[in-house]
Amino acid sequence: MTNPAAPPVLEVRDLVKHFKQVKAVDGLSFEVLAGTCFGLLGPNGAGKSTTIEICEGLLKPTAGTVRYRGEPLGPRYRERVGIQFQSTALQDHLTVIENLRFFSALYPVRRPIEELIALCRLEEFLDRDSKKLSGGQRQRLLLAIALVNDPELLFLDEPTTGLDPQARRNFWDLVTDIKAAGKTIVLTTHYMEEAQRLCDEIVIVDRGRIIARGAPGQLLAEHFNDSVLELPAAEAARLAAAGLCGVAQGDTVEIQTPDVNAAVAALLAQGVSLAQLRIRPRALEDLFIELTGRGLRE
Repeated sequence: MTNPAAPPVLEVRDLVKHFKQVKAVDGLSFEVLAGTCFGLLGPNGAGKSTTIEICEGLLKPTAGTVRYRGEPLGPRYRERVGIQFQSTALQDHLTVIENLRFFSALYPVRRPIEELIALCRLEEFLDRDSKKLSGGQRQRLLLAIALVNDPELLFLDEPTTGLDPQARRNFWDLVTDIKAAGKTIVLTTHYMEEAQRLCDEIVIVDRGRIIARGAPGQLLAEHFNDSVLELPAAEAARLAAAGLCGVAQGDTVEIQTPDVNAAVAALLAQGVSLAQLRIRPRALEDLFIELTGRGLRE
């Protein structure tokens, strides 16, 4: 259990980063508390990747500070953090166990390899060439490598991109286990379901600034007081007669209503089939789209 009175593990204050004429980060401030999973979210080009690279110690800010346990980032910081990058080059022609031993040898303080194997569930493919791993297996190996120095703070940068749904959920279970062991996690992801499931607190960044911050449930309660009804798009023409407004979403139409019972009664009164009706609460993806828009970001 976290102690709200304890100093933050990571503290970011008034962070600014310029690239020539572009202000990628424009005055960000936030804290990451010990033992939590903190999500940094945003559309493409929002500044979250630049922010995370500064927090990892890979980029120097134009202005502002990042502190770890109250101290400026220094040489020892890299020994106390673990990073799973979006893409990590593994050593050619080495097996999984050989890669673990190679990366472990780079640190003076190491977690026992046997523990990493068990934690990341690597037992079945230890002797496999790392080039022959599936996407999920590779990500589990990269997670183990990020943990070789037994870090207190772990950065996971888009860790499940490209994984199938089953592999993604298996990876979520690993992250949950790691947090339960007392680690602090900073997560960047484009999967809103992932952030909603794993994160204790999120920050949504757009155009270099924070536009929302809080626990996922808290933010949803602040922004929405309704539910969403989903019907096949073929029923869209009949919604107006039922006094309902629908928004087309591909092959479905969405009805946003604070009174589900009344909306369902209106649909039945117009003879709309409810066989394929789906009712869902608001999700983090709804909030993300509402705050950042539906336009394509490059």
